[in-house]
Amino acid sequence: MSHASGGIIGMGHYAPNRIVPNSEIEDDLGVESGWIKNRTGINNRRYVEPEQALTDIAIPAAQMAIEEAKNNAGIDLSDIGLTLLATSTPDHLLPPSAPLLNHKLGLKNAGGIDMAGACSGFLYALAMADAYSRAHGTIVLVVAANILSRRINPKERSSRVLFADAAGAVIVAPPLTPDQGVLAADLGTDGSYYDLIKIPAGGSRDPFSSLTSDSEILMSLTDGQTVFTQAVATQISSGLTVLERSKISAPQIDHWAPHQANIRIIKATGKGLKIPMDKTLVTLDEYGNSSAATIPFSLSKCRAEHGGDRHYKKGDKILLSAIGAGFVSGSIVYGV
Repeated sequence: MSHASGGIIGMGHYAPNRIVPNSEIEDDLGVESGWIKNRTGINNRRYVEPEQALTDIAIPAAQMAIEEAKNNAGIDLSDIGLTLLATSTPDHLLPPSAPLLNHKLGLKNAGGIDMAGACSGFLYALAMADAYSRAHGTIVLVVAANILSRRINPKERSSRVLFADAAGAVIVAPPLTPDQGVLAADLGTDGSYYDLIKIPAGGSRDPFSSLTSDSEILMSLTDGQTVFTQAVATQISSGLTVLERSKISAPQIDHWAPHQANIRIIKATGKGLKIPMDKTLVTLDEYGNSSAATIPFSLSKCRAEHGGDRHYKKGDKILLSAIGAGFVSGSIVYGV
């Protein structure tokens, strides 16, 4: 995706080896064959092995991106000045996982912080990485990764069928031209829907205790129809906002990388934005919904050199869209 050495100069992705087909989940839930595919667009998803933690899946995605940035732009590990790790499932509640990731990658000169932006976390991290790289003339590593298989309530159909584990990463350098990097961003929240997707226990509102039940430490997704309706409406509104801000029309968008939440949400949002499916990146069918990881994972996985059909070239315009828990949302128009 690089042009010279500005903007995104490296990308990487990682999915665990364990493939979990719909049939395994449908048998557990007692629903008919095809039920999950018809409602979500998912055929399979990936789950980590018992010994894998968040940094274990973040490392290979980051290493792939770093290696590509070395080849494309000749960067060294010492050139990376900051790591932003977008995740809802860190190795531990404290300390943050970014310092451990930096240590394992050999990044001795980089700051690092975790960002808990749920499904929109990568877009927030990318916007901040772009701004930081411009302001300080440094390279930023952005990694988005989640292990949601350990946060699924096996008895709750709505979340059990969707969520998965994966990681994606990008290396961001200061843009060299005005049409490179983040051309427009729209970041939003709507806390009135705060409780629709949540893990109830473990925070200061409801700390862990001997009375905490298993269900309170697992993900709960309620009122799926409201989630669907608001997700589509918000992403359309936000997408139109960034198109207007960037003075780019929908037909000028070369690639659309939406959060891989549900194929019906993707199709409805694309219709509202007037972006056809042949411009839309889709990995949901074989990899499921890994929250913040889905956008960078898809950007990397869908490239032609990895068996995909995407050729990112100089001058291309990419629209990125996401919304998730807390109704944290974001849209970015990015110039290659």
